[in-house]
Amino acid sequence: MIRKTVLAIAVLAATAGCTVGPDYQGAPTVAEQTLAAGHLPHAAGLDSGAPAPADWWHDLGDAQLDDLVRQALRNSPSLAEAEARLRQSRAGLASEQAAGRPKLSANATMLRMRSPDISQFSGGEGGGGGRGPLSLYLADFDASWEADLFGGTRRAIEAADASAGASAAQLADAQVQLAAEVVQAYVDLRDRQQRLALVDASSELEQQVLELTRQRRSRGVASQLQLEQVITQADTTRSQRMPLQAQIIESLDQLATLCGLEPGVLDSRLQSARPLPSVPAQVPLADPAAMLKARPDIRAAERQLASANAQIGEKTADWFPKLSLYGDLGFSAGDPGHLARKDNATWLVVPRLTWNALDFGRVKAGVEGAEAGRDVALAQYRSTVLGALRDADTALARYGQQREHVVMLRGIQASAERAAQLTRQRYRAGTASTLDWLDAERTRFDAQQNRVAGDAQLLKDFAALHKSLGLGWGV
Repeated sequence: MIRKTVLAIAVLAATAGCTVGPDYQGAPTVAEQTLAAGHLPHAAGLDSGAPAPADWWHDLGDAQLDDLVRQALRNSPSLAEAEARLRQSRAGLASEQAAGRPKLSANATMLRMRSPDISQFSGGEGGGGGRGPLSLYLADFDASWEADLFGGTRRAIEAADASAGASAAQLADAQVQLAAEVVQAYVDLRDRQQRLALVDASSELEQQVLELTRQRRSRGVASQLQLEQVITQADTTRSQRMPLQAQIIESLDQLATLCGLEPGVLDSRLQSARPLPSVPAQVPLADPAAMLKARPDIRAAERQLASANAQIGEKTADWFPKLSLYGDLGFSAGDPGHLARKDNATWLVVPRLTWNALDFGRVKAGVEGAEAGRDVALAQYRSTVLGALRDADTALARYGQQREHVVMLRGIQASAERAAQLTRQRYRAGTASTLDWLDAERTRFDAQQNRVAGDAQLLKDFAALHKSLGLGWGV
């Protein structure tokens, strides 16, 4: 009888290996025509014949920046959090996989007891009390297994595997974001340091103009109005130092935080001003559309969609009966050396079929909730793809436009510097007024500041371009 039962269970488990719920067909097509390479703008300065490197910041040729990015990727708390979430999701996958395997447990017990003296209850005399201490040794082995007849366990494993894939993609996305943030914070620091140096140089020159004007005023050549104008401009220029100094401290603290360090730790390394890095003449970018499709956040959204789809099957399996098999093998003896004897063994095999026939309302709600979760993940996937497409389109356009803008700003600076030099010569020769000199110096100063800001913005657009294409992970 037992053999027939076990055989029937095995046949049922082998023949009922269906998997309920919808099979995952892959992510839906979103903006396929727009994602074609020919539909993305091709900005000036892009080399379409060379693949973009993952460690794109090396192209800026700044060793100090390379060290900062490397340190951030090694020490950042945000990456540590993403790595912990990945380990957590992989542990969840291992747990779901273990749930589908047989479970085995073992127990060993030693009992020592003494029987009571029953003579006091029967009215007998003598007897000397109950029996002496007795010893009993027990060994027990339990095994249980739930047959995955309708694929609920397989769907749970599928969902956990997809969730682990989403966590891995989210870790890669965190690396992409972090690398770009470090580059942009470093550019902010060097930009502010350069503009502070320009303020100091302009202040020094205006101080010379002020001294010269005071001398001319003492001789009656210059008016009090001219002197006040020079004083005003000199004070205005000097007033720009304090905000820039505060912004420099802010940039230093931001870089330290991104690198997983306390504020102030990087001050000694980065306090000395250095020029801004230069973007390469040609940025290798062979196929922006292909890189866009491989963006980590898009991959994460696709894996989350796959997980949500599998959860529908996991909930649908609750509509059907569940078959479990329980077995027990035990040994008992008064002497531990006799435990393994056949006569001291007991065994038990129990097949169990359960079906929550009166709980279909909860099952239906669970399936509907899983289907809604799939629809949420689908909408999030579409939103992620469209957002990534917008980011790439905007970044490509901005980078190309900013390259042309920087060329114009450099031309304006060169012209302003020539005009300031000529006006200075005319002023010393007495053919130009103090106001003319001040105007020329202010124009030169503004042109220099705008050129530095333009160079910094080009570098930020360079970082934003690579970030929009999902580069910067796996290095």
